[in-house]
Amino acid sequence: MSHHSDETASAGDSDTPGDAEPRVLLFMQSGRNRDLLSETLADEYRVETTTDVADLETDFDCCLVGHTEFSRVSTTIESERESAEHFLPFVLLVPSNDAHTIGTSVWEYVDDVIEIPTAKAALRSRLDNQIERRQTAAELAAQSRELERVVADLRLKERAMEEATIGIVITDPSQDDNPIVYANERFEDITGYDRTEAFGRNCRFLQGEDTDPETRRVLREHIDAAEPVSVDIVNYRKTGERIWQNIDVSPVHDEGGDVTNFVGFQTEITDRKLKERRLDVLNRVLSHNLKNKMNVIEGHVELLRDEFADGDEPESLDIVTEAAINLMGLAESVQEIERIISLDGSSPTGIDLTEDILRIVDMLGDHYPDAEITTTLPDEACLVQAPGIVAALEEAIENGIKHNDAPTPRVSVWMEKRDDGWIDIEIEDNGPGIPEHEITVLKGGETPLEHAERLGLWMIYWVITKAGGRFSISTDESSGSVVEISVPGREVGS
Repeated sequence: MSHHSDETASAGDSDTPGDAEPRVLLFMQSGRNRDLLSETLADEYRVETTTDVADLETDFDCCLVGHTEFSRVSTTIESERESAEHFLPFVLLVPSNDAHTIGTSVWEYVDDVIEIPTAKAALRSRLDNQIERRQTAAELAAQSRELERVVADLRLKERAMEEATIGIVITDPSQDDNPIVYANERFEDITGYDRTEAFGRNCRFLQGEDTDPETRRVLREHIDAAEPVSVDIVNYRKTGERIWQNIDVSPVHDEGGDVTNFVGFQTEITDRKLKERRLDVLNRVLSHNLKNKMNVIEGHVELLRDEFADGDEPESLDIVTEAAINLMGLAESVQEIERIISLDGSSPTGIDLTEDILRIVDMLGDHYPDAEITTTLPDEACLVQAPGIVAALEEAIENGIKHNDAPTPRVSVWMEKRDDGWIDIEIEDNGPGIPEHEITVLKGGETPLEHAERLGLWMIYWVITKAGGRFSISTDESSGSVVEISVPGREVGS
């Protein structure tokens, strides 16, 4: 192929106007006509010349075919036009004295027929028209592909919302009373309302006499302020059945930052709320009723002791007294664990484990003067956002002492901050080891036959798991136990 210019370009480069000079291919025998055409077009187009049929398969924006070459390439032209992704123009150049020989069949292969010689302006105008048609076709094809992609994306999102396991509604605040304009299938399952029954109504229609007024107020104020909000609320099914739901509402903004819609996510939490109520009742029983009953038992034991002379009391009275004390201690432990697990993570600065471990070690050293507690800690602060972790570490370290039957209980505490920000802690003791069934229960859960005696281990497990960390125990009767804890750290100032 002969090139008028050494630059290279493809049709893809010229699909968008202004990206590059349009590439024009002159399929003509060398000679004066070709040279004149090249010179005429060179200042506006990138012109390349050829007589090789294979070059018609390359990228170009318009091909000018000489009259004498047309018959041998017409089949190739037809093939290239059919296989082109979008409009690909071919122009037939015909000498004026041969124009009368051109039949109508040529229009099946070309998009224009130009007699030469012709005026420079007219030639350029007609070529520009063909190239602009190609560029427009390329733009339309690109827009069509983008539209197909957007439509496919929207359909995917719609399918995702339709098949979601939670109820989803979208409301339109531009309409009166911010009505529902979309609801997914799960919304129908949860509420019993067909979505067409919900369209045009505010979500308040699901509320009823047991819906908490304060919760209603919180929802209303956040929505009026275009702020996200999450609440637990009592709503009602179409049948009148009362249900608990967790509602998450978020504003949807347009590119200018204005709120166009609200999207709400509904999750039924009736079972969870019932469990919470049961726990509340059990906690009340432990904190009030059980204590009162234990006080009654202890009072009657003392009355029974008065019936006997000193030293003549039956051993069973001591057993009952010890059992009552242990039961009271268990009730208090359950309450304390519940308090620790319920702590939130709102510490503004985080918890410095380096300082807290040193404080725990000093405190336990005073409480257990015969024990040896050693530490290997980083010099830097090790911050975490893990509510209850201090109590969990104290429990783990103290367990290594109070359940230790060695003449000199030894506990070593090692801590390291990893490069990825996580903090690893190991607590090793020289005690008899934690019973295997206690560890098995932590891994697989409690059963009627397998259950833990030490609530403290469960407390450590719950605290570390809530923090997103990992907790494991390895134990050996001859070498003691190793408690391994890993928790995500928090950067200073974050």
